[in-house]
Amino acid sequence: MPLLVLPRPDAGDPPRPARRSLAAVLSRLATTAVTPLVPGDYLDLVAPLRSGAPLRGRVVDVVRETADATTVVIRPGRDWAGHTAGQYVRLGVDVDGVRRWRAYSITSPAGRADGLVQVTVKAIPDGVVSGHVAHRLRPGTLLHLDQATGGFTLGDHRGPTLFVTAGSGVTPVVGMLRSHLHELADVVVVHSAPRAEDVIFGAELRAWAAQGRIRLVERHTGTDGILTPDDLTALVPDWRSRQTWACGPTAMLDAVEEHWAGAGVADRMHTERFRPTVAAVGEGGSVSFSRSGTAVDVDGSTTLLDAGEDAGVLMPSGCRMGICFGCVVGLREGTVRDLRSGETTTAVPEDGIRIQTCVSAAAGACDLDV
Repeated sequence: MPLLVLPRPDAGDPPRPARRSLAAVLSRLATTAVTPLVPGDYLDLVAPLRSGAPLRGRVVDVVRETADATTVVIRPGRDWAGHTAGQYVRLGVDVDGVRRWRAYSITSPAGRADGLVQVTVKAIPDGVVSGHVAHRLRPGTLLHLDQATGGFTLGDHRGPTLFVTAGSGVTPVVGMLRSHLHELADVVVVHSAPRAEDVIFGAELRAWAAQGRIRLVERHTGTDGILTPDDLTALVPDWRSRQTWACGPTAMLDAVEEHWAGAGVADRMHTERFRPTVAAVGEGGSVSFSRSGTAVDVDGSTTLLDAGEDAGVLMPSGCRMGICFGCVVGLREGTVRDLRSGETTTAVPEDGIRIQTCVSAAAGACDLDV
């Protein structure tokens, strides 16, 4: 067989392209071989928590706290940046084939030695995600995560402290206590729950009280009634001089904020809300979800997020209280009202206006780009 000899380029010819690296060639061949999947998809199967992957966490344990509250212990991916006590994390949970995002307070101490993170979730009536997490989530499940966020933290404060909580509002406070109780010398915790057995972390709180590390006041609303600001004055006479963190139902937070403001010490009150404060409602109207081809009639107090989900539309969501902006979609046309402020926003085609569906309601006919 004759030998094939290729001509040698002259000195004046342009240089040949640099030889591709072996790794690049192999990567291209591998990608071609698994199309339409790419190697990263297979890495997700064997190393979903690796650095550089979308942030996820694997459930390693599920601990029942009360009849309707469960602590989920999570090993986050390597890109998890940690948290400050009192912050929350958005979890992406797949429920019946649909990924839904919700925000939950982190209850584990910051900088835990084993790197695990805990959230504690209370199932709410008709809560699609909270019910799934509290009652059906199992170890080994992969969750999607965002980085921790939120400003409901102690900051540099280490002086006399009052915590006022109710129901699952105790969760961020327990995260603070687990992280900072050894630095705090004068702590009062006033917590409300229907019954003693409904107090989330009741055993731990009572143990701290027995050790003299906190003064715990339990209010069992089933027998004692709803806690009022006047009750607080009697229970904690020096409340005006304490920095106070409060978390719980909207009505309770509205009452304590008004009480602190009336006493001229509003700057000493720090609140965390699981639902936005509704300042005004609109008149409602017909809401169209253009991409899904769905339309519904809603009243002026129903959020566009709830209206879409109730109609079976796959709505982006997150904290559901107007903080994380995970629910933002385009308002193609029409008028909506911000339930927190009462302000209306009107759009016409090509305006490019985007709104938060978790805190907005229809104020007339409107069309959403979802």
